[in-house]
Amino acid sequence: MNALLRRLEEYRMSEEALRWEGTFADYLELVARNPSVAQFAHARIYNMIISHGVEEVNGVRRYRFFDQELFGLERALERLVEEYLHPAARRLDVRKRILLLMGPVGGGKSTLVAMLKRGLEAYSRTPEGAVYAIRGCPMHEEPLHLVPRELRPEVEKELGVVIEGDLCPHCRLMVREEYGGRIEEVPVQRVLLSEADRVGIGTFSPSDPKSQDIADLTGSIDFATIGEYGSESDPRAYRFDGELNKANRGLMEFQEMLKLDEKFLWHLLSLSQEGNFKAGRFALISADELVIAHTNESEYRAFIANKKNEALQSRIIVMPIPYNLKVSDEVRIYEKLVRQADTGHVHIAPHALYAAAVFSVLSRLKESKRAGIDLVKKLRLYDGAEVEGFKPADVEELRREFEGVEGMSGVDPRYVINRISSAIIQKGENSAKACITALDVLRSLKDGLDQHPSITPQERERLLSLIAVARQEYDEIAKREVQKAFIYSYEESARNLLNNYLDNVEAYCNSHQIRDPLTDELRDPDERLMRSIEEQIGVSDNAKKAFREEIMIRLSTYARRGLTFDYTSHERLREAIEKKLFADLKDVVRITTTTRTPDADQQRRMDEVVDRLIQEHGYCASCANELLRYVGSLLSR
Repeated sequence: MNALLRRLEEYRMSEEALRWEGTFADYLELVARNPSVAQFAHARIYNMIISHGVEEVNGVRRYRFFDQELFGLERALERLVEEYLHPAARRLDVRKRILLLMGPVGGGKSTLVAMLKRGLEAYSRTPEGAVYAIRGCPMHEEPLHLVPRELRPEVEKELGVVIEGDLCPHCRLMVREEYGGRIEEVPVQRVLLSEADRVGIGTFSPSDPKSQDIADLTGSIDFATIGEYGSESDPRAYRFDGELNKANRGLMEFQEMLKLDEKFLWHLLSLSQEGNFKAGRFALISADELVIAHTNESEYRAFIANKKNEALQSRIIVMPIPYNLKVSDEVRIYEKLVRQADTGHVHIAPHALYAAAVFSVLSRLKESKRAGIDLVKKLRLYDGAEVEGFKPADVEELRREFEGVEGMSGVDPRYVINRISSAIIQKGENSAKACITALDVLRSLKDGLDQHPSITPQERERLLSLIAVARQEYDEIAKREVQKAFIYSYEESARNLLNNYLDNVEAYCNSHQIRDPLTDELRDPDERLMRSIEEQIGVSDNAKKAFREEIMIRLSTYARRGLTFDYTSHERLREAIEKKLFADLKDVVRITTTTRTPDADQQRRMDEVVDRLIQEHGYCASCANELLRYVGSLLSR
């Protein structure tokens, strides 16, 4: 408890250390030392993202700022940052556009906006992201607005900054009435951006058009003081507390913007293009804020079909946010969502979330017109796996085939996590330690389709077929994992088989004989052994020479670099070695797993396999035994 109280005290002290107050003259000295203090909202958001680091992966720039929350959207995020935020930070004309995130439900649009908000709040607490404002201003505006327009060219040149915008009505009156025009004495303070405190971050949601007031956006008359000041045009008789006022210096989110009444959208015309908006009986009010909205595709199509929206449409940059198309990243999405819940009493078996991810990603892919490619191969290629007959360049070609379309429809991650949740509740509510397997998840996904009122019979049949495909993928993983666990000293067995294969391949490629390790006699390369391995992955008799030469090239490359070549150094060779070992053990596995009354030796082997599944693969005793029974039934078919 004492440690907690001490930590709370440290937090209060750190917050106090962020406080800064001075005059406008003091602020000018800050800007002179560090011109980035006066950066605009778009630049602040861009620099906030970049400050977390950037790396390039497979030709795509990956921004670490998004790493913990958004998965599989690297290309969309790269486009967002490089095509909008970066040029906007450089004050190019795109900063005068509304950013509209458009994509299917559950695709991560709201999460993206929430991350930008939280990121801005944290960044404003750093020296690089510090924000200073005129003290007492309801819009916490940039202090440089105090500089008269006639002096701005001189000040800009001396300080190395750009000054845009004018004082709000409240500050204009304050400077005149309280300071007699002596702007150097006007108080300035550091402000911390906060959505909860309505500082620099605003959110607007549409509601009933009949009851929602434009004052929610632009502020309203203060009827309690209007009698005192006598005029609606007196800033003291007006509340500058609309969302556009409060979002100044940061970010303004419009939730479901295209559902808004026209009168609300009109304000965005001036705000986006000119950086100001109209409120009450005042001149245009300057605002420096990134306006970000989100919608789904059907609403956007209806919006652009309405000719009355052409003016606003030209002020919008649409950024597609599709569903994730990588199975490994889809698994990370589900893992994140499951971690957020109270599921400590439930064990989720290995590959349970993977099976769900295969189903959901398959539903989002489009059938390619290219010969030799089906949805499963496409799914593997997108996830970075090697597929025979395809190169990395082919993946880019596949992406371009349905660019802008693929990933914009399919199964919503929310539906999948709802069904996983249902499986957890059904199996876990009556058990102290329940376990959810891939079969439980796939069964729950199937049951959910029967309760889904919005899908057509044709779509239901398609999704049922994809669940069957996902189960086939899981079946292969399950067989491979059990068979692998049955192999005693698996690594050693694979290494011995690999060395034997490489010895024979080297002799074959160099057209010489090999010495038999038992008889010490020279003999021809063992063609039967080589083909028994190569046939496991479909290498034809005509293609065997090219495959073996490819292995020798890879082997020599590793040798030149001083690296050790093992059975995992070549993806297809790894698969072939594993399948060969598994094929040799198939009967042993089948008999052992299906015997109802195993003898002592069979029981010992079963116990060893269960232990290996628990210790090396993350199973619990329950799901390990269930896996063995299931694989036994598969091998018996």
